[in-house]
Amino acid sequence: MVKTRFASAALALALSLASGAASAQEFVAKIGHLESTAQSRHVHLEKVAELVKERTEGAVELQIFPQGQLGNQRQMNEGVQLGTIEGTVAPAAFLGGFNPAVSILDIPYLIPEDAAEAQALRDGPFGQALLATFADKGMVALTLWPNGKKQFSSNKPLDDLAAFADQKFRVMDSSILLEQFNALGASAIALPFGELYTSLQTGVVDGEENPLDTIKNMKFYEVQENVVISDHGAMEDVVLFNPMFWESLPVEYQDVIKGAFTEVIPELTAHKAAAVEEALQVIKDSGTNVRVAGPEERAELRELTWGPASEAYVAMAGDTGKALLAAYEEATAK
Repeated sequence: MVKTRFASAALALALSLASGAASAQEFVAKIGHLESTAQSRHVHLEKVAELVKERTEGAVELQIFPQGQLGNQRQMNEGVQLGTIEGTVAPAAFLGGFNPAVSILDIPYLIPEDAAEAQALRDGPFGQALLATFADKGMVALTLWPNGKKQFSSNKPLDDLAAFADQKFRVMDSSILLEQFNALGASAIALPFGELYTSLQTGVVDGEENPLDTIKNMKFYEVQENVVISDHGAMEDVVLFNPMFWESLPVEYQDVIKGAFTEVIPELTAHKAAAVEEALQVIKDSGTNVRVAGPEERAELRELTWGPASEAYVAMAGDTGKALLAAYEEATAK
């Protein structure tokens, strides 16, 4: 009898604790992305999830799903729109089909090289106007997350900007990037990412543009003789939530989530920089020729490409694109 009473009491206590835990966890969000668990995006999404859980006392749980576990990026974007998942952190380059306005980030040297200036641009009127363009696309865009800069590589010499002439470069399917290379006298070919290694190896294209850690991880340096550190293209992520989920959150929880995503940016940037530095050493050790473009060359590259890339952007994004470019010019003029 005593054992029975003890078991009943234990069961009641367990049920009570389980009920308390269930009531404490009021909101659960599944957030998908494409990177591996070792990469900067995932590491700091986990950090955000920890901060949110702690600061909401367990009421909000962000469940992070890396490596396309919830689908490819297009499927995750659609999932956020439909509400089958609550969020995704997506490369801006993968969002142009949903929202042409975000392709402004493809324009060379749009994001300042100085980290503080870059963050001020994201946080200021330009960045907020860019995020607002997702509102009528069935998404709440919370913030921009830095995810590195693109560099050039080629099997042919890249000793100066004149060397780009007549070379063939692989790009994502973007009219802005096509015009970027056209402005340098090069030709650009849109190819799927999965075909790039073989295309470089067989000479379908001479070169490509990607962050150094991507060039290392995908082993492109094995089939490329030259790399130029130009930092010409910003790789920005957009943090996206489903509107119904977001609006269901109390304002104080929204503020906690926003604050956590912003708070980890310095750590995220440092983590990415360390990965890039390690990649640079691997590439150098492989025997690939690495050259750093100086300030004058970068300024010339920006001058050559800005106009054609901007015109291609406005042709694609229309009046919204014009307004964003104006907001950008006003912000950077200050």
